[in-house]
Amino acid sequence: MANRLFATKSYETLMQEMAGEHRLRRVLGPVALTSLGVGAIIGTGIFVLTGVAAHDKTGPALMLSFVVSGIACIFAALCYAEFASMVPVAGSAYTYAYATMGELFAWIIGWDLILEYAVASSTVAHGWSHYFQALIDQLGIHLPRVVTNAPFDFDTATGHLAATGTWFDLPAIVIAGIITVILVKGIKESAGFNAFMVIVKLAIVLFVIAVGAFFVNPANWHPFAPFGLAGIAFFGKTLIGQTGKGGEPLGMLAGAAVIFFAYIGFDSISTHAEEARNPKRDVPIGIITSLILCTVLYIAVAAVITGMVPYNQINIDAPVSDAFRQAGLPWARMLISIGALTGITSVLLVMMLSQPRVFMAMARDGLLPTGFFGAVHARFRTPWKSTILTGIFVGTVAAFIPLRILADLVNIGTLLAFAMVCSAVLIMRRTNPHAPRPFRAPFVPATPILGIAFCLLLMFSLPSENWLRLFVWLLIGFAIYFGYGRTHSVLAASLAAEISKHGVSPAGSLAADPAPPDPRR
Repeated sequence: MANRLFATKSYETLMQEMAGEHRLRRVLGPVALTSLGVGAIIGTGIFVLTGVAAHDKTGPALMLSFVVSGIACIFAALCYAEFASMVPVAGSAYTYAYATMGELFAWIIGWDLILEYAVASSTVAHGWSHYFQALIDQLGIHLPRVVTNAPFDFDTATGHLAATGTWFDLPAIVIAGIITVILVKGIKESAGFNAFMVIVKLAIVLFVIAVGAFFVNPANWHPFAPFGLAGIAFFGKTLIGQTGKGGEPLGMLAGAAVIFFAYIGFDSISTHAEEARNPKRDVPIGIITSLILCTVLYIAVAAVITGMVPYNQINIDAPVSDAFRQAGLPWARMLISIGALTGITSVLLVMMLSQPRVFMAMARDGLLPTGFFGAVHARFRTPWKSTILTGIFVGTVAAFIPLRILADLVNIGTLLAFAMVCSAVLIMRRTNPHAPRPFRAPFVPATPILGIAFCLLLMFSLPSENWLRLFVWLLIGFAIYFGYGRTHSVLAASLAAEISKHGVSPAGSLAADPAPPDPRR
């Protein structure tokens, strides 16, 4: 049984699964890859979560929180690039784990990716809703209050959940439904469209920085860290730093754990390695450049927003546009709302596009029911059943769960995935030192060890209830895997056939396979 749990897919098996697909063209250079990274990163994190973190956790020290999260992402990104390059086929971290760490770890990462994409999509939909409401309010259109927000929220003043007086978030349901219809029918994304979206996002962010700087009151930056510079906890018990009324850790590090969501998306660059002209050079350039660029922009936006408005008066739902409203610039508020809606919509589309592909990959391996999750529409050629299921989940969760809970849940799942990727690189360097690596993370073992340390530090800086939710999610995942996936696994069936035929279990590993051919030849 243990051999089956940790059995890996061979390189040849992965290539056979790709036999029916066309190889991707190597057309992307470092500029295009950087553009993809910026396009995936900038969205709800900068337009929404800056308000939650500054108001509840950090105050103006949010600027340092972005630095800490950015550093954690750089370590993880370098490891992710190496991990992905070891398996030069299209796919996600789930596929890479299957080829290097075995089926059980692949399931854990795949199940974790479901948590990341699905709940992140709900968070993005929630942010989209509040910017949409801010926009139509300026046009004199007001939705009934009962359909404008989740029915409950976490009250930082009392430390308990409190009713909001609303029923559900209607705009979040609507946008999730619209995106679902688009994805079921199919969508063609191009580098040109992505570049346009990136230009719109960057233009709005630069506008916020340039114009908002004239309305900054330095007095709003004092005290700089009203909640301290710490916020380290261990399963709910604050070790270093202040504690909120609900028992949650407060401080700069606690804020870094919240706004880690702002960086989610850089891993999309490594998924385009097959389309890079020189992946060994261009993928790392794209990852690092996009992360550094976005970190600088995030720090500047955090400085402007906390300088324009006292941290305890920041609107947590639409902090950027509302800051300009409080500054007496309603026209700027409308411009920002339009730009934020454009940027957030594209991020939501990409996230909801990714979720069904994870389902499909797991279904093709037999770990989920193939008839449902692996079903492809005869006309649209899209995974329509899992796409509709994703849309229903995203709309429901966004409508009824408040932003604070959603953001923290996404972060802990993503941090766990990044820590596992860093661990995988560390393990593979020891167990398979001669496996082909088009890109090698520098300063190993320091880089993956620091990546693991930073991810765990931020995970421990999240409130204890997020650990409970993560454990419950993983327990559900293990129940599905051992109840269905393990007995229906395609790889397990092939191993059983080999054992029956030869009397021994083949020890498949990436290193044992011949080195993959150079696609440039």
